[in-house]
Amino acid sequence: MKSRSLWKISVTTSPEAEAAVAELLEELFGQSPAIYFNAKTEATVVTSYCPNQTALTSANRAALVVGLARIKQCGLCPGSGRISVCRIKLEDWAESWKRHFKPLEFGRVLLIKPSWSKRRPRKNQALVLIDPGLSFGTGQHPTTAFCLQQLVVCPYPAQTQSFLDIGTGSGILAIAAAKLGYEPVHAFDLDPEAVRIARANACRNGVQHKLRISLRDLTKLPHQSCTRYDIICANLTANLLLAQQRRILNRLQRDGTLVLAGILRTEFAHIHRACNEAGLKLVASRTQREWRAGAFRFAR
Repeated sequence: MKSRSLWKISVTTSPEAEAAVAELLEELFGQSPAIYFNAKTEATVVTSYCPNQTALTSANRAALVVGLARIKQCGLCPGSGRISVCRIKLEDWAESWKRHFKPLEFGRVLLIKPSWSKRRPRKNQALVLIDPGLSFGTGQHPTTAFCLQQLVVCPYPAQTQSFLDIGTGSGILAIAAAKLGYEPVHAFDLDPEAVRIARANACRNGVQHKLRISLRDLTKLPHQSCTRYDIICANLTANLLLAQQRRILNRLQRDGTLVLAGILRTEFAHIHRACNEAGLKLVASRTQREWRAGAFRFAR
């Protein structure tokens, strides 16, 4: 029986340019890419897996080179920009995920792990099963990890708190919130595929009845909202966070916590300034690689 195989197209880049490179690969090869950060080399490898060679046309390869040059012209450092193409067995591709995605603990109350891990949760430790896939969010990325940490270090542990996840991706934050006892838990994303995957992940974790995941576009929501939340996580780009600040803040309780992530370190000062002008105070922050995230509360 002939072994099935995939074509692997990888670009070695910098964390700063990983999102732009990922978008370029998806546009050219029609597959959502995987992103892996090498802690030793501090480089990011963005990879698309194509089921056949038809996508590897000379025109697409040329367009990839041009696209990387365009990314550099836009001011993003592309790193080495090295392109590699190889053929791999489907079985090798499946096993490669397992080397890169390990269980993660947040305090002693939350364990995030892929389905193939045999790691067992501690006593009274909430467990979230998330496998890498098409939607962003496995807990491995620094921005997602910061959001999960803020859910764990909730400022009012004795109270039931409401939670909103803007741009939910895989649904990992909403699922973790439901497991940790937040109520109600609401989440939305503008990508129909992300919503489908997030709902499937919620079912897999047995919390589908404890949260609501919707298909919504932040930019089209009413500026005012009757519903306000104790904690809001918005893991988005800096430009979107700045442009939609009013919509986001009008959904936050006056004594609530706003967790902002997905921000490049060089852009965080703009976010911090905008939050200060809106009356918010930075209460927690984390910088890792090219990323910085922060938690804000209204100053008293």
